[in-house]
Amino acid sequence: MNTLTLSKGSSLSLTKTDPGLKHAMIGLGWDPRTTAGAQFDLDASALLLGANGRVRNNDDFIFYNQLEAKDGSIIHQGDNRTGEGEGDDEQILIDLSKVSAGVERILIIVSIDQAEARGQNFGMVRGAFCRVVNNDSDQEVVRYDLTEDAASETCMAFAELYRDMGEWRFRAIGQGYAAGLYGVVTAHGVVLD
Repeated sequence: MNTLTLSKGSSLSLTKTDPGLKHAMIGLGWDPRTTAGAQFDLDASALLLGANGRVRNNDDFIFYNQLEAKDGSIIHQGDNRTGEGEGDDEQILIDLSKVSAGVERILIIVSIDQAEARGQNFGMVRGAFCRVVNNDSDQEVVRYDLTEDAASETCMAFAELYRDMGEWRFRAIGQGYAAGLYGVVTAHGVVLD
């Protein structure tokens, strides 16, 4: 199977593109473009959203401090603090058959840890991508390479998996936010102390 590469705003049916897809691996990668000396630490997260665009509760926020969804449908593979090396910097595993019927969308976001204190933003990041791999066949199904400059943003919604008429679909988003991870997750209903 050839990998399909999407541009910002595009979507495709994962169900039609790879009918056997049950275990999806979301691979995310990036490289620092410029640095003032401070180490970059980008963090991938997933938000499980209902039809209203909000989490049902804080258990629907999967990140480096809460690596697994309660139902086992999503497992974050852990925090990569440097982003060094080739390939995926962080990975999120999704068992599509276990995702609760109450979840309409799985939003994949990446944020820069301590961005404000370190004076960092996505304009200093290059080679950012999000890809979906069939974890059973080890075949890459779709890839989205982020190309736009996001000089003031410290958090990006890379992509989402969403349900549409019984199918799972993938949408390339590439939307930056200056409000950071806190602003994005609280806007989707996560309650942080």
